Parts: sequence; C-alpha cells; structure tokens
Amino acid sequence: MEKEKEIFRDHLRRAGFKRTSQRDVILDVFLRTEGHSSAEELYQLIKAADPSVGFTTVYRTLKLLVECGLAREELMGDGRRRYEHNYNHQHHDHLICTKCGDLIEFYSEVIENKQDEIAHQFKFHPTHHSLRIFGLCHKCYVKQRAAAG
Repeated sequence: MEKEKEIFRDHLRRAGFKRTSQRDVILDVFLRTEGHSSAEELYQLIKAADPSVGFTTVYRTLKLLVECGLAREELMGDGRRRYEHNYNHQHHDHLICTKCGDLIEFYSEVIENKQDEIAHQFKFHPTHHSLRIFGLCHKCYVKQRAAAG
C-alpha cells in the first residue's frame, strides 16, 4: 500500500491540494476495501474510523483517487456509481443484473483483442475502456420466466 500512498500524495501535490489526516483515512479505508463500493458505503466505513470526516470530503477524495489512477469509477445497474481498485489490478469487465444488482466480473482475451482491432481499424488510440453488459442474472431470469407463466 506504500506505493499507492506515494502515488496519491504526489497527485495531491501536483494538483495543489494539501495532504490531510481525513484524506489519509479515506485512502486507507479505500485501499483495505475490496469489491465495488458506492461513495455512501465507503462513507459509512470511513465514518466508523473517523467520525469527523464528512460525506463531501469522501466524495471529493474519491474523485482524486480516480484522477490519479488508484480507483476506477463505474456506473452500475442500480444507477449508483461504484468505486473499485484500479492500480496494479488486472483489467476486467462486468455483467450487471438490472433486477438484483448482482455483479459478475470477467476477462476475455477475445474481447480485448477485438477492441484493439477495432481501435486500430479506425486509427483510434484508446487510453482506457470499460465494458458493462446489462441484463438478468440466471436467478432473476428463472424467477421472471416462472412468474410469466
């Protein structure tokens, strides 16, 4: 986690922000939290660690974590933004259930190669990408089919 802390501190300096104990707590909690968390979920964890931290500070710090490449922000099926680790984590894509919000991570070399091929075809130089497929997970699909008759 030391490299991540160094990246964040360097970004704060370059962006003209001060390092604060509240930002340090937010960074520590984020780095210890795996998965896809909303700002509200992270705020609850951070508030337990330091009750003086406000939601606005959490939200703004998450934006800084995204800017410096430590976090990735994704809009999920429930309409809420979720944050996950980005630095030193293998790229993956998401299947998102629009009924229950279940999230399945996957990686496909075939899809990655096809995206590179398409970008090359259009002389496009991607910096990053996110593939999200929305639909019904198997459990919700079965329930929907049973309810329909």
